[in-house]
Amino acid sequence: MILAVGLLLTACGADDPAEEAVETDEDVVASASVVIDQASLLNATSEDGSWIVIIQQDLSVDEDIILVGEFTNNNELDRKIALYDQDDDRNLTDRYTLEAPSITVQSPSTRFQGGTFVGDVYVEAENFELIDFTLDGNLYFETEEAEETFSMDEDSTITGDIE
Repeated sequence: MILAVGLLLTACGADDPAEEAVETDEDVVASASVVIDQASLLNATSEDGSWIVIIQQDLSVDEDIILVGEFTNNNELDRKIALYDQDDDRNLTDRYTLEAPSITVQSPSTRFQGGTFVGDVYVEAENFELIDFTLDGNLYFETEEAEETFSMDEDSTITGDIE
């Protein structure tokens, strides 16, 4: 009897890590929104979207984009617009352009990375970041906190005004 209980507990214990790994793998798969058109872009940037919005083609939309919601990546607040392709070693292999009248960033800890946005960006949230990115337009901060927590790397450029 004791042996049977021990085997049962051991078997149950062995299943727990596998279940956790499966859940983690599912979260990773479910956590990316791949954009192919205006409708999928607007869904991906909504509260129903995900932490990472992947755009792997040039895309032009005629509506203002609102990036809204709080998302996490590895248990940290994170939101990313990825306008590039990469190889298995994470080297950028292609960059893309997204064009819209504007993007309003309401999601905290958002970064635009690896491509170009043509239009104006309005930042309402804290910790907005540009990484190896070109903003062909103006950058407007709606709060002091948004402006004070903004950062961009040396590979990023903004062609318009920063206000």
